[in-house]
Amino acid sequence: MGVLDGLKLIKRGVVEIISEEELIKKLEGGKKLRVKFGADPSAPDLHLGHTVALRKLRHFQDLGHTVVFIIGDFTAMVGDPSGRSSTRKRLSRAEVMENAKTYQEQVFKILDRSKTEVRYNSEWFDKLTFEEVLNLTSKYTVARMLERDDFEKRFKSGNPISIMEFLYPLMQGYDSVMVKADVEIGGTDQKFNLLVGRELQVEYGQEPQVVITLPLLEGTDGVRKMSKSYGNYIGINEKPFDMFGKVMSIPDTLIFKYFELLTDTPLEEIEKMKEAIERGENPRNIKALLAKRIVAFFHGEEEAEKASEEFDRVFKYKEVPDEIEEFKLPKGKYRVVDTLVQLKVLPSKSEVRRIIQGGGLYIDGQRITDIDYEFELGKEVIIKIGKRRFVKLIPS
Repeated sequence: MGVLDGLKLIKRGVVEIISEEELIKKLEGGKKLRVKFGADPSAPDLHLGHTVALRKLRHFQDLGHTVVFIIGDFTAMVGDPSGRSSTRKRLSRAEVMENAKTYQEQVFKILDRSKTEVRYNSEWFDKLTFEEVLNLTSKYTVARMLERDDFEKRFKSGNPISIMEFLYPLMQGYDSVMVKADVEIGGTDQKFNLLVGRELQVEYGQEPQVVITLPLLEGTDGVRKMSKSYGNYIGINEKPFDMFGKVMSIPDTLIFKYFELLTDTPLEEIEKMKEAIERGENPRNIKALLAKRIVAFFHGEEEAEKASEEFDRVFKYKEVPDEIEEFKLPKGKYRVVDTLVQLKVLPSKSEVRRIIQGGGLYIDGQRITDIDYEFELGKEVIIKIGKRRFVKLIPS
């Protein structure tokens, strides 16, 4: 692939390149680029929001370049203050390393292992002397740090900012120095940190990295960025049926953003789908295609087809899925609130009550509105919880 075609692939879904001229020069030089991406393992599982950057890294690998994937086992103990209105809770080394175990397994569902260099930043931070830390802090001013939007807001509102948090952008930038990054990729919320890396490389006598920022992916609520803490995420390790169902739950306004950032669907095809909707095509049909392509990427075409058929059976034709959780109980009368908690189907009685009051609980197709409802278990009973979860109770 020529430089221009490669650049077209790299620019897909990108918000900003600093600078495009520098990137073209690096690509034209014919050198195998070192493309850096850092991830702090602050939680054990990755979701589709994380894969936006991973897919961009894979684009570079497909063009013959090397990805330097930095697991921030040291920086995770500090905590990235980006977008935070308060100091982040610190993680222990043990917590970080436990989370890091699953990271590598998951990222290689997208990245080419043979073109990936995995580094832990404790490799260099554990060895820094205090004198070297002081030297690093001398490279940046407090005034520059306070130009950062989140720091500025916290400072003006009187919310505390620890010196440790000021160190985080310097640490992320120092990673770039240590791995001699040619390019660094991150979300738009990381722009300040990525630019610090550029400046530090110059301070340490290196050619500055090109910075590429990517959009943050909204979750299934269509409002906030995808996050486990918001409950609006789609995990990359989720079962095909669950993944398919969650994609189908996104607002129609996100369909084409998901197509562009999470699939390899040609942009020309995406434009044709937009035109089809303008002509009256049901967005649900196009969303179903999106769901199939995302599930197929992680689980294969066969599982994607099964998930699609299962989804139609459950939601379009109102049938029960083939595979659902089963529990055996002695025959008798049961109070639904107590039973679902005792079986650990739901975490608390208040959660069961909330679902009932919201009209989201059905027993054998009948919506339950009474929080004290009791049912008779003399034959098989099907309980539907919310839109996608089913439980089968079988008399023993």
